[in-house]
Amino acid sequence: MSTRFDSIPAFLDHGFDDVIDVRSPAEFAEDHVPGAINLPVLSNAERAEVGTIYKQVSPFDARKIGAAIVSRNAADHIAGPLADREYRWRPLVYCWRGGQRSNSFASILSQIGWRAEVVEGGYQTWRRLVHTALYDAALLHRLVLLDGFTGTAKTALLPLVEARGGQVLDLEGLAGHRGSLLGGDPAEQPAQKGFESQLAQRLARLDPERPILVEAESSKIGRIILPPALWALMTRAPRIEITAPIEARARFLAQAYADVSADPARLSGLLDQLRAHRGHEVVDGWQKLLAEGRMVELSAALMTEHYDPAYARSRAAHAPVFSAHVAADTLDAAGLDRAADEIVAAMRGI
Repeated sequence: MSTRFDSIPAFLDHGFDDVIDVRSPAEFAEDHVPGAINLPVLSNAERAEVGTIYKQVSPFDARKIGAAIVSRNAADHIAGPLADREYRWRPLVYCWRGGQRSNSFASILSQIGWRAEVVEGGYQTWRRLVHTALYDAALLHRLVLLDGFTGTAKTALLPLVEARGGQVLDLEGLAGHRGSLLGGDPAEQPAQKGFESQLAQRLARLDPERPILVEAESSKIGRIILPPALWALMTRAPRIEITAPIEARARFLAQAYADVSADPARLSGLLDQLRAHRGHEVVDGWQKLLAEGRMVELSAALMTEHYDPAYARSRAAHAPVFSAHVAADTLDAAGLDRAADEIVAAMRGI
């Protein structure tokens, strides 16, 4: 039996006990339905092998060999990850197109007595819904940008605003990157399709009638590109500016990037990437601070000599208009709580 989904909310609210992606681990890693578990009926190598036989020998031989592999892998899944499932368990299964892989696995599960169904159209149904939502349909959400210089704790404020009942969209969190030179390794980011699935899921769960706080970003976060419709909304959105003294920002930045500074060799290499932009004398000064472990002073130097000038140039070029201003005297826990309260109040008035 197959189940048809015509919208992202309907897909997310599927009502089954588990969603099982039976595609290969490589396919699953690139993108999958949020919340799905991966029980591949063909491994990466096995999928390549069956595909080669299909093209170079015959479809019949490929199906015969594939069926044997699928059966063995299905047996391993039933005896392993699915061993504790009860009689009334209802799984929803999908593969690439809702074809042989998902139907084969669902048939085996149904023979056991479980009420398994497959997704009509498979993963491609989900991908089509995501693409339509982000690239074809108009986004109607009411975004509010949280803007400010580097080190003003914008990312840290998002969960505090959410805890106070505000809606937030954490693009850096979804993209697995903190949006700057020190923001993370692009190799550790999700694939573009994976990011888009998480983004579409999040947007589907937000109320478009209420304001949604988003950190001001560029159109690209690491190697992730924001969909044009979302970027267009962000360029038109009202802005709340957060400010803080340089000393508070330096202390906060040093703490926020403690994981980066814990690897001095990597951080040194990142700093060297800015020699063409800031010159050897400036970068040599940063390297000296790093070598001496003076991370708060290094943070202050990076802001005054790199981040702040770049931000100022961008502001001069785009001349943003701020609907509200929040001045944080400190960025410790108490200071962040006060700032979050003011942001929530400002959002109500926008």
